[in-house]
Amino acid sequence: MANVSERITDAVTQANVKVLGDSPAMSLSNLYQTISQSLSLSAQNAVMSQQQSNIIHQVTTTQGVSLLYALVTATLGGTTSEVMQADDAESMANMLAMVQALKDSQG
Repeated sequence: MANVSERITDAVTQANVKVLGDSPAMSLSNLYQTISQSLSLSAQNAVMSQQQSNIIHQVTTTQGVSLLYALVTATLGGTTSEVMQADDAESMANMLAMVQALKDSQG
């Protein structure tokens, strides 16, 4: 068996002890990084989910307002069509009065 210097065995032993001593710190730092990354991704997903929800609410509101405007326009158009198709003198007189009232209200 070869004779090994005590200095060499001491240096190897100290290197092994250093690696063993650093292992808990390294594993905890990896754990902390993993946890912090998971939490940040969760926060990011929550923000994105809220933004998507806001977009859906905006689209729904826009559709509702468009529908309301379309209903008012359709009702007005239907009523106007009925009045325009009336042949009796009373309907024509009422229509002329409405036009005159609108003209007077505008100035």
